[in-house]
Amino acid sequence: MIEERNSRGKIAIFDDDEDILAICEYVLGEEGWDVHSFMECNDVLDKVTAVEPRVIIMDNWIPSIGGIKATQALKDSALAHIPIIYFSANRDVKQLAETAGAETFLAKPFDIDALKHIVSETAARFNA
Repeated sequence: MIEERNSRGKIAIFDDDEDILAICEYVLGEEGWDVHSFMECNDVLDKVTAVEPRVIIMDNWIPSIGGIKATQALKDSALAHIPIIYFSANRDVKQLAETAGAETFLAKPFDIDALKHIVSETAARFNA
């Protein structure tokens, strides 16, 4: 039986930018996360249910319904307990995160250490 390497748990990332996903997958994978990436948010409830992540990172501009509606759908479901980090290059990312119902946010472009910190902090704070 192969033991998982220092797994912190699963994380789901919704972003339509392949480069952003590749960076997040690498950085968070190196931090011990089991990363599940999606380039669109069709069937977001089914995708999140299948993954059972400890944390979700949600982009604002993502096909098809967009980050706000996808986040609201998650928060209006049995999955509402999973913390969401809202992710956007919009200068009003904090307001977008509040409108969506996300627990916190990360502005793009982002610093790698800031990404690691916010994911770690969010997982610890909301998954005690």
